[in-house]
Amino acid sequence: MRSGNHVCSAVASFVLLWLGVAAAQGASSWKTLSGDAPAIIAKGGFSGLFPDSSEFAYQFALIASSPDTILYCDVRLTKDGLGVCLPDIKLDNCTNIPEFYADGKKSYLVNGVSTTGWFSVDYNGTELSQVSLKQSIYSRTPRFDPSFFPLLAVEDVASKFKSPGIWLNIQHDSFYSQFNMSMRNYILSVTKRVVVDYISSPEASFLTSISGRVSNKTKLVFRFLDEATLEPSTKQTYGSMLKNLTFVKTFASGILVPKKYIWPVSPDNYLQPYTSIVDDAHKAGLEIYAADFANDFTLSYNHSYDPLTESLSFIDNGAFSVDGILTDFPVTPSEAIGCFANLNKSNTDHGKPLIISHNGASGDYPGCTDLAYQKAVDDGADVIDCPVQITKDGIPVCMGSINLMDGTTVAKSPFASQIAVMKDIQSVLGVFTFNLTWEDIVKNLKPKISTPLSTFALDRNPRYRNAGNFMRLSDFLDFSKDKDLSGIMISIEHAAFLAEELGFDMVDAVIKALDASGYNKQTAQKIMIQSTNSSVLVKFKQQTKYDLVYMINEDVRDAAPSSLADIKKFASAVSVDTGSIFPENHHFLTSPSGLVQSLKTANLSIYAYTLMNEFLSQPYDFFSDATAQINAYVQGAKVDGLITDYPATARRYKLNACKNMGKKAPSFMAPARPGDLLQIISKPAQPPALAPMPLLVDSDVTEPPLPAARSNNGTAPAPSFAWRMETRVPILVTLAVLCASVLI
Repeated sequence: MRSGNHVCSAVASFVLLWLGVAAAQGASSWKTLSGDAPAIIAKGGFSGLFPDSSEFAYQFALIASSPDTILYCDVRLTKDGLGVCLPDIKLDNCTNIPEFYADGKKSYLVNGVSTTGWFSVDYNGTELSQVSLKQSIYSRTPRFDPSFFPLLAVEDVASKFKSPGIWLNIQHDSFYSQFNMSMRNYILSVTKRVVVDYISSPEASFLTSISGRVSNKTKLVFRFLDEATLEPSTKQTYGSMLKNLTFVKTFASGILVPKKYIWPVSPDNYLQPYTSIVDDAHKAGLEIYAADFANDFTLSYNHSYDPLTESLSFIDNGAFSVDGILTDFPVTPSEAIGCFANLNKSNTDHGKPLIISHNGASGDYPGCTDLAYQKAVDDGADVIDCPVQITKDGIPVCMGSINLMDGTTVAKSPFASQIAVMKDIQSVLGVFTFNLTWEDIVKNLKPKISTPLSTFALDRNPRYRNAGNFMRLSDFLDFSKDKDLSGIMISIEHAAFLAEELGFDMVDAVIKALDASGYNKQTAQKIMIQSTNSSVLVKFKQQTKYDLVYMINEDVRDAAPSSLADIKKFASAVSVDTGSIFPENHHFLTSPSGLVQSLKTANLSIYAYTLMNEFLSQPYDFFSDATAQINAYVQGAKVDGLITDYPATARRYKLNACKNMGKKAPSFMAPARPGDLLQIISKPAQPPALAPMPLLVDSDVTEPPLPAARSNNGTAPAPSFAWRMETRVPILVTLAVLCASVLI
């Protein structure tokens, strides 16, 4: 094998950025068989980011995860009997071997199934020395592939990375017997040269053959495959073997099972009650390890796209704990074990960072409904928000968008025929709140959950897709004033348009609603008003003493001093898109912008929006882990608040045991450093540079005063044809929208 020294040198500087102290143990006792903390097993290293079993993957697993992380190697044999780490028995799935041996494709029986591809048994170590590993899961970034990642022998893994433990998995022992090769002999030989802590296999006969022949410190683990699959030596299904763990105990000290064995899911991907398998294994004297953890794979909807929640459900649920987790992203169970287990969840302090809901807990329920707001409160939001829109009969309502197409079922209602383009508002088709009365809305429409990443089949809580009730601003205020909140945030947009065209004064309406609800006579909760329009905030500044928040609705690299001076005339805080804080290029963080420092220098509070748990919403630097994302904004950028679809994730972050450890915090809680991952991509694979984002200047901030609302005799008049239908929409377009909505 080639040494790949240039790979190590490329990582060396990165290593220094991530080194930290040992993980802080979050729990004094565990419900594992031994009572020790669960093991973290890095499958092929940090294979969620780098090619599985590569130097980058193994090195990074030890850098970015718990120092106790165990390195896992799927062992394959070469023609000359060398054991190498490869995630797949077929080399073409995980290496670039076709580029060197174009005629090497062959077909062999693998567990009785004819399989075609390139196989390690056809090549010796020298022939494979020029072959490089690549990312084997095509949904993950291939940008690291052009770096040369030599195949690593088991001895290489042991000598190069100084891991506290090595786990060898022998997946296809019977396959190698076709070539007069013995995996048993290889294991007995290699364990004399390398300290191996775990050996797993789905073949009972293999484990039986080495039992008593390897060190008694080496744990033998029987790996269960799908329940209906036949175990090759006993000819029993794995499901039936699960009922006879006393037999498994005769040749193994532990079992490795798919996570669904422990927490099964329904056909529509919701958690079922946990099984008794953990207790059954422990009663039989077997440790139990759970497999198939990956932050960028489908999680049960119960976990709200939060992989840390999933990890905690296996180790900190009050009933049981698995003895270890096999994962592509070892940073997440490191967080779970080191910082988030056994938290005091009754702590409801409203200190920094301020957790501000985005349309309530809109990641779990349709936004701006009673269910979303109640969930946000239950999940520990500090501030819940109401984006105010106006109905045809002049009633302020909480609605995530002025366009009812975005958050309701209006496309499937009798009002779909009113679809139009309102150029003063947005350039897309819509039916707008001011087209319908409040009664029209509550009697004919249902809420619709937001699905910002539905293109990638990342739907949100489909069982509750249309659940909950709409709320007027008055309902929202009545709901919120007796809750444990530090405040409420009311967002106002399109105020100038509504005044000129609809005759409705949004500022006046909000002030009156707050006065009518008694909010002007209480001090327990602060009132925050947010808008992208400085003219709205200037008017509130003139008439109230509310906390005013200016929202910058574009990505900017910084703000001119004069623009900051303008903002300070009417606001004390600024909401900033996450991309303005940590710019990214093709999902990799680049150099940090100067905006946060400029805002802090101007003594303006900073709220980052909008945080989502879905991994596709995050740069690779956050490891498909919403907690790592939050940590970057709180510990790295030092923002004052987070505007999020998932308040529960942010609340749990505020409670974590490692939050206030400062420089003593473990490495896996170190905030991402923008540009670090990007700089270790080889030059040919670097994404093209992007044009610099604009600077926020005076003209972006300064606006003319709000126009006076034209007389409306106390209620909003019916929209006039001139502005309601600026663009006539052909009936075929309306029908197309209706048809498309059936799929929603």
